[in-house]
Amino acid sequence: MGSTIIGTGSYLPEKILTNADLEKMVDTSDEWIVTRTGIKERRICSENMSSSDLGVEAAKKAILDAGISADEIEMIICATITSDMPFPSTACIIQSKLGLDNIACFDISSACSGFIYGLELARSFTNNGCYRKILVIAAECMSRVTDYTDRSTCVLLGDGAAAAIVSHSGDTDGIIDSYLGSSGKYGNLLYIPAGGSKLPASHETVSNHLHFMKMEGSAVFKIAVNAMSSAIKKIFERNNIHAEDISLLIPHQANIRIIQGVARSMGVPMEKVFVNIEKYGNMSAASVGVALDEAVKAGRIHKGDLVCMVSFGAGLTWASNLIRWNKDD
Repeated sequence: MGSTIIGTGSYLPEKILTNADLEKMVDTSDEWIVTRTGIKERRICSENMSSSDLGVEAAKKAILDAGISADEIEMIICATITSDMPFPSTACIIQSKLGLDNIACFDISSACSGFIYGLELARSFTNNGCYRKILVIAAECMSRVTDYTDRSTCVLLGDGAAAAIVSHSGDTDGIIDSYLGSSGKYGNLLYIPAGGSKLPASHETVSNHLHFMKMEGSAVFKIAVNAMSSAIKKIFERNNIHAEDISLLIPHQANIRIIQGVARSMGVPMEKVFVNIEKYGNMSAASVGVALDEAVKAGRIHKGDLVCMVSFGAGLTWASNLIRWNKDD
């Protein structure tokens, strides 16, 4: 018994926020942003859209790519830190918008690692035979939690969604293994202070911009490189894999220097690393999922290829997995 990805999809809002646009909003420059992050533009959802809307569009594409009917889906797992509302879950909202009913639905909050966490949950559920087809979605409206007066963070974030259909499989190809990790002691390095039960919304929290993302950039940078490299090393060792065995490394798209640092640390040439950060910035949980879908659609992944994905995010969390791609081109 095994689990395999039979379809992928992604959705990016039409509106583009360029570095030139940000130059008019905060004290920054295109050269400063590109040099330090590798980002040139990012997508921003319209005022009438939410994370569930982005997720629905990505899900429709994944269902079409898988060649299945939506009513074959038995569970929806949604990875998001920008849920439509505290409850119900964004997964349940997506379920309703897809016209589905009476299936298991829940959200997970693992920030940028959410898509890989979601794939591993789906692998576990399909491996034990309880469910045959699971829809994994990562949907984020990061622009809603971005402080556009803070030049250190507003240049980083964008909106988007990705989806994958994970199916029960009769062979051992597909999602081979996953490594998940976290360290809550670093939670204060990357977080949103208000909006929960500790600091519910008030005039003070709003006026002090406490509903926006806060980050200690230099500290997060150092931990990210080490944690992502360690996650790759552990998944390699556990499966007797070496860097040269990998057809493609798909890292979280947070900062081009982090990506380059991880690739260098693991001995993976940049030609084997998928990068799209220049177009979208950091979309939290959606980043690695969108990258996977784009890599497949661009012909960077073929049947039989060994793919490694790795992420790092708030929590702090990190995750990696190995996939033997067994979907026909």
